[in-house]
Amino acid sequence: MVMVLVLLVAAGCRSTRTLRKVIAAPAPHRDTTVVRVQDSTLPARDYHADSMAVIHTALTGLVHNHIDFQTFSGTMHVHFQGNNGQDYELNAVVDIKRDSFIFIEIYVMIGPVPKKAIVALITPDSVKILDVIKKVVRMRSVSYLQEQVNLPVDFGTLQDILIGNPVYLDTANILYYRTESKGLSLFSVGRLFTNFLTLNPDNTVGHSKLDDTDPLSARTGDITYGDYDYGGQGHAPAPFSTYRKISLAEKGKVDIEIGINKHYKFNESLKHSFSIPKNYKRR
Repeated sequence: MVMVLVLLVAAGCRSTRTLRKVIAAPAPHRDTTVVRVQDSTLPARDYHADSMAVIHTALTGLVHNHIDFQTFSGTMHVHFQGNNGQDYELNAVVDIKRDSFIFIEIYVMIGPVPKKAIVALITPDSVKILDVIKKVVRMRSVSYLQEQVNLPVDFGTLQDILIGNPVYLDTANILYYRTESKGLSLFSVGRLFTNFLTLNPDNTVGHSKLDDTDPLSARTGDITYGDYDYGGQGHAPAPFSTYRKISLAEKGKVDIEIGINKHYKFNESLKHSFSIPKNYKRR
């Protein structure tokens, strides 16, 4: 269903919470053929403290790259593939006022030209959807998002996914880190998901692997971030990922690819209107 796709795409945990407690990874493996002689006059190396320092540095960089904004406006090209043969290509115009609303216009190709199909206004407590083609309006609470995508999605999660900030990351419960050829990975356990988050060398997010903490659930998610713009004409306040791939799996699998036009804008005045035509039926 196209609307489910858009609600997910337009989609928390904040990565700017204070680091309170981490559990260090075990000391690195050593080749047993090497004998290390330690000067007894020097204090023993504290690998726990070393690990905490590595994690703290990574989280500091992650917080530095967190996109803090007031408004966002941009155009997306979206490719959606579902497990039942669904395959959609669409364009979406998105306006966000932070913590206030997400306004979306969806255009689909009907013949040779794009046609407006859906208009949606999402606020922290409500969802209003205009089906322009069928002339139908749906007015729901924000819990409608969770019902449609079968994920614990709230307004903040929607906002962070769209902007490119990490989601479902519990910075107070980092169990271990691992160095990778492409950067550093952090493993956290939150209330809803474990998150294996891979950072690029500049501490931008590269990939997030989510697994449900409920052992009876097979729900998983993968989010890949790429094509970073480091300011550009959109004047992003931090490195901004203009490509995302989101894969969700439980009983079936859904893949969503999002490309964001480089003419996006941050922190400029927004111009849009949302009204319900009198001839629309409510459902």
